[in-house]
Amino acid sequence: MKTFNEIPSSEPSTDLLNELKLPEDLKKLSKKDLNILADQVREFLLYSVGVSGGHFGAGLGVVELTVALHHVFDSPKDKIVWDVGHQSYPHKILTGRKKDLKNIRKNNGLHPFPSRDESSHDAFGVGHSSTSISAMLGMAIGKESSESKQVAVIGDGAITGGMAFEALAHAGSLEDDLLVVLNDNNMSISNNIGGISNYLNKIWSSKFYTQIREGGKKVLRFIPSAKRFASKAEISLKGMFTPGAIFEELGFHYIGPIDGHDLNLLIDTLKNLNNLKGPKFLHVITTKGKGYLPAEKDQIGFHAISKMPGPSELSMNKKPKYSDIFGEWACKKAEEDNNLIAITPAMTEGSGLVNFSKVFPDQFYDVAIAEQHSMTFAAGLACSGKKPVLAIYSTFLQRAYDQLIHDVAIQNLDVMLAIDRAGFVGEDGATHAGIFDLTFLRCVPNLTLMTPSDENELWLMLNTGYDLKTPVAVRYPRGSGPGSEISHSNEKIEIGKAKVIKEVESDVVLLSFGSLLSIAEEISEELNYSLIDMRFVKPIDESLLLKLAQSNKLLVTLEENVVAGGAGSAVNEVLNKNLISTNVLNIGIPDHFPKVGSPLDQKKEAGLGKENIIEQINRKLNSMK
Repeated sequence: MKTFNEIPSSEPSTDLLNELKLPEDLKKLSKKDLNILADQVREFLLYSVGVSGGHFGAGLGVVELTVALHHVFDSPKDKIVWDVGHQSYPHKILTGRKKDLKNIRKNNGLHPFPSRDESSHDAFGVGHSSTSISAMLGMAIGKESSESKQVAVIGDGAITGGMAFEALAHAGSLEDDLLVVLNDNNMSISNNIGGISNYLNKIWSSKFYTQIREGGKKVLRFIPSAKRFASKAEISLKGMFTPGAIFEELGFHYIGPIDGHDLNLLIDTLKNLNNLKGPKFLHVITTKGKGYLPAEKDQIGFHAISKMPGPSELSMNKKPKYSDIFGEWACKKAEEDNNLIAITPAMTEGSGLVNFSKVFPDQFYDVAIAEQHSMTFAAGLACSGKKPVLAIYSTFLQRAYDQLIHDVAIQNLDVMLAIDRAGFVGEDGATHAGIFDLTFLRCVPNLTLMTPSDENELWLMLNTGYDLKTPVAVRYPRGSGPGSEISHSNEKIEIGKAKVIKEVESDVVLLSFGSLLSIAEEISEELNYSLIDMRFVKPIDESLLLKLAQSNKLLVTLEENVVAGGAGSAVNEVLNKNLISTNVLNIGIPDHFPKVGSPLDQKKEAGLGKENIIEQINRKLNSMK
């Protein structure tokens, strides 16, 4: 295997890779050529992602596994389902999308995750974790051809999700011909243990071993006590060498762990497993970022890159991100109150809690990919007199909605949600867009919901939410804000009160909820409209709305959320309740999922650019004449 210290600055020569047209072409290659092919895939991946940006380390870690899967199985007849999809870039390269990889995550470019709309080789569209085994099982049961095989590739992080174990329990109870591949990149294999493990796994995956195993079971079927003894002995023996007893108990034929970078071993093992009937579980050990030494040393930092890092970029003075501000606030508040408990479901880095985890380790819990658990865990902490602050992405909060309602809101518990990545998130596309939270949160009783318009507003709202003794949510966007100076004080804002930015004699007032305030300010300045930073979606400032409705001909609501049921709908409901017929224009995200592209591209597509908004306002005003 080739290793690299630098990202290639020019496109490498990949003659063998260039000759491949379809995945089935891999079947014609010898093991020697397949190993050469794996090196070329890794080098091209380094080059293309280094130039264009994208998910990085996970793909490097599964190059050999991907080559082996496509050599042994027949995609798209055989269904290969990738969990989450961060690791799917080599799969895209080997399924006819090599030349388009430079446009991944860009407007009208390749999707960053597997997508059924993009290729027949993408068996299932993904983005959130722990879905692959359920989807694969559905395909296995619903398949039309008995010759079709189903494979789910899931990581050691994703398999901790409860949904994955629900699917494993279901799959193991059936006799369908399916394979779960656990890509475990959280540990390494020592040479000695790896050699023994590889030898044993060749035996355990062989036809000879299976015949002995199954034949023995048939004989012992008529001797219950002997059967129980033999079963326990088998589990104990395998448990001495493997961690697979739990999967065997669930009904799987467990093989592993094996070296996920030993291509020859992977091919031999997969071929053996391909000939076995029933549910199989293959445990492979890989290294995230394998083959690129900087990524192997810094697996978190090289999870994804924007583009090839350069010296000028490293020296740039960038504005703090909203997540950084949240992390700074959490540290300050924890110094004042040791009852603060920060929680995140596997998003320590993304949520800005790295420093908090180091300074306050006893007040910090990363519960892994377990959004449902994180919410109810927070509820339990609140019952014990603690002040839990759950840092969670908007898109992942969707998974904990039941727990939010039943375990937090119904009991009116003192839990604060710091909701990051609210609104458009850009290149990760529809699966990661945080565009629904205002809609599904504002209908929950007992919940206070705030939307900061800049960095200092976030700080003040976190202060405000922390002092409430009821459920509260503060939702803020990805990345940096407009650059407002942060007070770093303990100042709070009045619950349910909006902030008047500009009040003039005009027929139009702009009601901005959150991140669109800077655009609204430009429009207000250009067209001399009144402007309000609404701050609260719930409770909404009803008294101000009634006053504005009486003195203006048109109220324009602006939000980076779907229009349906969002903040604008809350305004409509206030006016309707009070029998007021003032014209309202709700501007937000229309009824469709955003395409892959930058946040700016997504805003323009949704009609949330400055000129788009002005055009909608003028159209509404003309219709009112």
